[in-house]
Amino acid sequence: MARTRDIVIGLIIGFCFLIFVAITVVGFLGMYDHDEGILSFGDRVAVIDIFGTITSSSETVRQLKKYGDDNSVVAILLHVNSPGGGVAVTQEIYDEIIRVRMEDEKPVVVSMSSVAASGGYYLSCAADEIVANPGTLTGSIGVILEYAIMEKLMDKIGVRFETIKSGEVKDVGSPWRQPTEKDRKMLQAAIDDTYGQFVETVMEGRNLTREEVLAVADGSVFTGRQALELGLVDKLGSFEDAIRITAELAGIEGEPKTVKERPRRKMTILDLLSGNLRKFYQESGLSLGPELKYLYR
Repeated sequence: MARTRDIVIGLIIGFCFLIFVAITVVGFLGMYDHDEGILSFGDRVAVIDIFGTITSSSETVRQLKKYGDDNSVVAILLHVNSPGGGVAVTQEIYDEIIRVRMEDEKPVVVSMSSVAASGGYYLSCAADEIVANPGTLTGSIGVILEYAIMEKLMDKIGVRFETIKSGEVKDVGSPWRQPTEKDRKMLQAAIDDTYGQFVETVMEGRNLTREEVLAVADGSVFTGRQALELGLVDKLGSFEDAIRITAELAGIEGEPKTVKERPRRKMTILDLLSGNLRKFYQESGLSLGPELKYLYR
């Protein structure tokens, strides 16, 4: 009887030990659960995806800081497949790319995928080199602001909104009324200012004159091959070509090793049910109100 009890206790201890080991291993790997190629050593090229409408800068900026501080990463390749997005968040990504290049002294290259337009092109101008596919759609240099007006619809269903405001244009962009001439004038001034910032960014990033930029900055889109002729990109090539170009800029000899975070969890119905409706709108590229956007429609 005692021997049976000892065996049972031994099995329980052994089982608990195995669980402890498993938890330890999972915890250790959890430190790297967003990285691919963690067993690679030596100089590496970090790949950061910028896909879809740009509604937030936090994830991209976080990765740029992470790889900027990583001594095993000697260069960063941004894989851009985006029609653009919000003005401010795009500018935040642009500023962080510049900081990584200047302060961390690491080259940054952009590889354009199917679309790298408007805000997708804006942030690309911060890179050392831009590589586009011949069929990439890029450009769309400009600013857009749009919102729905549902005043007549509300009248038809008998719903009216009363607004108490401190100034004539405090509720500018409200979907419950028609815009006034003063509304339009104010919003156009904001559009013109952010458009000017876009033009200046392209001038600085691409070493072009104001006249050269203004000639193409009417919202037009270009193929990668057309963009090369206009000086908007540096080279034509695939994503794999861009990896080799990035490695050459960093002085890596031989086949370059890459590191890349795994995709994070996508939004689920549970997120929506838990009150994240606004986040859903943002990730979908929709807007709950007027917002300045570097966006290709």
